[in-house]
Order: sequence, then structure tokens, then C-alpha cells
Amino acid sequence: MKQPFDIDLAMERIREAVRPFPKAALFALADEGFDSPFELLIACIISIRTRDEVSAPLARRLFARARTPAEMGRLTGVEIDALIDTATFHAPKARQIHEIARRVVEEHACKLPCDADVLLSFPGVGPKCANLVLGIACDQPRIGVDVHVHRVTNRWGYVRARTPEGTTAALEAKLPLRYWVEINRLLVPFGKHICTGRLPRCSTCPVLEMCRQVGVVAHR
Repeated sequence: MKQPFDIDLAMERIREAVRPFPKAALFALADEGFDSPFELLIACIISIRTRDEVSAPLARRLFARARTPAEMGRLTGVEIDALIDTATFHAPKARQIHEIARRVVEEHACKLPCDADVLLSFPGVGPKCANLVLGIACDQPRIGVDVHVHRVTNRWGYVRARTPEGTTAALEAKLPLRYWVEINRLLVPFGKHICTGRLPRCSTCPVLEMCRQVGVVAHR
């Protein structure tokens, strides 16, 4: 019989379990000093439907040319596109990045505010990116739900939701506030290397005795 899910114990164990693995891209970039709301928003846009192993180096390459809204706005869309050319949907992302830079310069005096409504008003920015920026760069309690957070928390049986938006709402109602930002930092590497989408490595999972293994039909 499964034990009740203890989120405090789970988070403690997962911190140790993911220590050997690369950090989630936005957290890694923030630790390297690319920690302004603007930089993390641009990095998140690059990362959409693109693996961290691809998106993080592209963000670094772009920031080597332009780190501020004013600098980014002086690049052309073609120049931005060339710098992020291996990202999925790189051409529309380049146009989005250029437009965001222009608007931050013109509407916000070159400084992107820590405001959810402002972030969500930009083309291509959804709740996941907005929450990650606000959580990492602005120290606001926000939950960034990506494919890994959505899959893992539902597989645990900790929440039950069909969509990332539903998972966000369910976690906001249940997850202790102290874990709101950290859950993305931990569950991205956990979801990539242990609780994988296909053939999860349940035999090595540190929370197996609590996990309901919802939807798991085969595991290692």
C-alpha cells in the first residue's frame, strides 16, 4: 500500500536526486548572471519547444551581442534570427524578441517591470514564461508549469489535471508557498532523467513509495 504523499519529504529527496544533473535552463542562466526579467523572458521564449541543451547556449550567444532591451532593439530581426537559428520556430521567435525589446524601450523606459499583466501582453508569452520570470528574477511566489512539472505532479497523484493550466491552478491551491519557484527547478531535471515521459526509472525513484504512478504502464 502506498504511503500518503509527503511533499516536504519528496522535495528534500528530489533535491539530492537531481544534484548530479544539469540545472533547468533558466535557473542555470540566472546563476550565471543573466538574471534580469528581460534576459530571462527572452531566454524563456527561446526555450519554448526547444531542449535546454539547445536553448541555453543560444541564449548565451544572443546575450553576448545584446543583453538589454535597448541593445536588443538595435539588432534587426534577421540578426536575432541568425543568433538563435537552431531553436524551434526561430524566425517567429526572433520577431517576437525584437518586438518585445522595442516595446520595453518605448513603453517602460528600457526596464521590464515585474508585472504579470505586462509580461502576458507580449506576443508569444504565456503563463509558464511569465511565472518563471516573476519567480526567478522578481522573487515572486509563482509556479512555472512546463511539461515536466505537469507530468510528474500528476503521475505522483499529487494533483489531477488534464492541462498545464489546470495543473498550475491545482498546485496553487495545494503546494506550500515555499516550493512554488523551486518545484520547476527540481522537477525539470527530475522529469528529464528519472521520472521520464516514456519508461520512467521507477526503480531508482526516491519517492516511489509515495507515488501513485498514474498512467505508468511500464517502468525500469
